[in-house]
Amino acid sequence: QVQLVESGGGSVQAGGSLRLSCAVSGSIFSINAMAWYRQAPGKQRELVAAITRGDITNYADSVKGRFTISRDNAKNTVYLQMNNLKPEDTAVYYCNVRSDYPIWYDYWGQGTQVTVSS
Repeated sequence: QVQLVESGGGSVQAGGSLRLSCAVSGSIFSINAMAWYRQAPGKQRELVAAITRGDITNYADSVKGRFTISRDNAKNTVYLQMNNLKPEDTAVYYCNVRSDYPIWYDYWGQGTQVTVSS
């Protein structure tokens, strides 16, 4: 059974930093991409950053230059380094892993709260 376990959320002041981690336990035959999404109260879940099998990264415009996504394949872990945090970054952050074999399937973590105060 596959589980995504997130850690690293918390409360910081504006300008601070946090590092989120998402460890994948269980067996996923083929990982196509790993990503972080977030959902603020009253808003839809949005993509924050993604990294593909070939280490191609993609970021939401609102976080470019401040956030960095990376992965450690040996540990089956994806990270999100968040610097210069802003109050508008406050949200629940979700880890996502997309499998592409034998079927396309999205796995989700339970979410971790990030709160940035001004």
